Amino acid sequence: MNLPVLYTYWRSSAAYRVRIALNIKGVEYESRPVHLVRGGGEQHSPAYRQINPQKLVPALVHEDRIYTQSLALIEYLEEKYPEPPLMPRDPGDRARVRGLAQMVACDIHPLNNSRVQKFLTAEFGLDDEHKLTWYRHWIALGFEAIEARLDQDGYTGRFCHGDTVGLADACLVPQVYNAERFGCDVSIYPTIARINAACLELDAFLRAAPESQPDAD
Repeated sequence: MNLPVLYTYWRSSAAYRVRIALNIKGVEYESRPVHLVRGGGEQHSPAYRQINPQKLVPALVHEDRIYTQSLALIEYLEEKYPEPPLMPRDPGDRARVRGLAQMVACDIHPLNNSRVQKFLTAEFGLDDEHKLTWYRHWIALGFEAIEARLDQDGYTGRFCHGDTVGLADACLVPQVYNAERFGCDVSIYPTIARINAACLELDAFLRAAPESQPDAD
């Protein structure tokens, strides 16, 4: 059986999204950890650069093809394994879900990932306190907008869109994990906190959690 191979790192929120999607779909896969810190970062090795020249995780190898970028990987899984769906059928609903997912994956996460944190130190000499201020600022700005979006329309249910877990939830939960890791008070966003708690009752999310990964340290 040609299992998908996921290049991952336990604390990568982008890889966390894809692990959630794989679990919801019930797709068995092989996990190949890429340690982003040890030895200067295994993502910089020549071998991994052949997998992903961006030197980022996740990457997915399946049926002799390499796929990168977490949202693209999840959409690939959605098309390759259509049941159970991660996206609603209605075009307007799909646009709403994509918008929520991109608020995390395109607006919050890129400003706070480890590459940016390292650059803030190396280029501008920011200490840990100032980097934390930077991190929390972008979390607050993003979560305020997501909370408002989830709270202001009638499409939000138990999860981000209705009562079926999907793409937006797979993006939101890892971002909440990171926010809590850096001391952000998520309780001030009650809808986000409620949806996160509902997701974490599900096995697909628990098995994808960072501490459940074989490379957790």
